[in-house]
Amino acid sequence: MQRESDPDAKAAIDALVTLNTRINDALAGFETMLEHSEPEFHNTVSSFVDLHRRHATEVAGLLARNGTADSDPGSLMGTINQAVVSLRSLVDRIDGDMLRQIASGEEHVLDAFDEVLKTALPQAQAVQIRQMQTELQDFLTETGASATPTRA
Repeated sequence: MQRESDPDAKAAIDALVTLNTRINDALAGFETMLEHSEPEFHNTVSSFVDLHRRHATEVAGLLARNGTADSDPGSLMGTINQAVVSLRSLVDRIDGDMLRQIASGEEHVLDAFDEVLKTALPQAQAVQIRQMQTELQDFLTETGASATPTRA
């Protein structure tokens, strides 16, 4: 894709950059959660970390293939996610009771997937994005953190 000369390509790349940021923000929160989680919730949090790390790597690869460097480790929201988890761990347990908050936070990531899929991304890349989105939705459902019905 030629970002500068094609507005559709620019929109796709911008949406990928936003998705990359949201995935890295979520990852930052889950990495902090992993440090503070109760033993019975540790495997679930670890699985979220692994999923987001893999998705971050895949989206960074898509950005690279489209001529954009992955220099965005996240945004201020990632730092806020870390602070919220750390503060919560001081007054409450980091356990399965957090699934509702997790679902709410993951909704931002799912929205970013939707935005990418609305763009003129090449078909093979759109399939890859849809697979990542479905994988996250399925994992949210599996863990009981799904706040919304499966997206089409």
